[in-house]
Amino acid sequence: MRSVRLDCGQLEAPTAATIDQIARLHVAMRRCGGELELTNVNPCLRELIGFVGLAGVLRVEVRRQPEQWKQPRCVEEEGELGDPPA
Repeated sequence: MRSVRLDCGQLEAPTAATIDQIARLHVAMRRCGGELELTNVNPCLRELIGFVGLAGVLRVEVRRQPEQWKQPRCVEEEGELGDPPA
């Protein structure tokens, strides 16, 4: 299997068109039996790839800022409320 590395270091302000071109290149490589590897992915591009839902396809790990790391909320058990005090 052939692998092509795409250096994304110069992509300072990526757009949806940028993601479109990367996705098309990825599809073309897969059709030829190859693999596309993105290198030097800046945070802006990383977030945009995650936003459009291609992080898993393009194998880019979307990093979150610490303030975005929230604990999942627990689901309380369902039950009937008792009668309110009079």
